[in-house]
Amino acid sequence: MFLSALELRKIIESSFLPERCECTLSPDLMMTVKVYADGQTDHLDLLVTGIDASGLNGCREINDLIAQLRARQHHVEVEPHSMLGKAL
Repeated sequence: MFLSALELRKIIESSFLPERCECTLSPDLMMTVKVYADGQTDHLDLLVTGIDASGLNGCREINDLIAQLRARQHHVEVEPHSMLGKAL
């Protein structure tokens, strides 16, 4: 990864604003992303676990991941060759 875990988390979490997003990254670079339905409850709108963050080596990969997460949040089909394909 070319970014620190903190920087990567901030990019992903801020990309879902104004929705509340929580991104966690384990020491082995496995990521979990949670997007909450509203700011008042803990009801999840999206939960994706097991994302391999070791492949996020540039802006394109990060943007692709965010696009795939948003598509999944809005129930849009994701390309079968996507980075998240194995994690989902």
